[in-house]
Amino acid sequence: MTGFDLLGWIIIGLLAGSISGWFVGTRSVQGCLPTIVVGILGAIVGGWLTRALGNGPTEGFVGALALAIIGSIIVRIVLRAIEGDARP
Repeated sequence: MTGFDLLGWIIIGLLAGSISGWFVGTRSVQGCLPTIVVGILGAIVGGWLTRALGNGPTEGFVGALALAIIGSIIVRIVLRAIEGDARP
C-alpha cells in the first residue's frame, strides 16, 4: 500500500462518514476523526458485503464511495443501537 492509497481511503472515509451522517443523523459520531473512522469501517463493511453477495472487487472512485456510504450507514445504525438512549 502506497501513501497515496492510504490518503485516498482517508478521503473516501471522510466523505462517506459525512454523507452517511446526513442519512442516519450525527448523534452517534461527531468530529472529523470519528467521522473518518466510521467511513473507513463503512468501506470495509461495504467491501465485505459486496463480496458476500457474489460481486467482485469494486473499481473506481464512485463505486468505492457508494459502497463506503452504504457500509457507513450500517456502521452508524449499529453504533446507534449499541448506544441506546445513553445520549440525549
